[in-house]
Amino acid sequence: MANSSNKLVKLHRSKNNRMLAGVMGGVAEYVGWSPTWVRLLFVIISSLSVAVPGILIYIVLWIIMPNANAQSYE
Repeated sequence: MANSSNKLVKLHRSKNNRMLAGVMGGVAEYVGWSPTWVRLLFVIISSLSVAVPGILIYIVLWIIMPNANAQSYE
């Protein structure tokens, strides 16, 4: 049974905090941070990283992270 809490039990793409695919929203829900701060941190780190482009990481996470469902939340 799902609580009103928005914390994910396992890492999934978010159903509640989506902008594109819910990847950063899911990471934010999993660690208990604001989705805005996680997105901002991701953009900053991606901008500073020359070795691995952030868009590639995002696409890989989009493919391998499952969508959240009612059982995903505590």
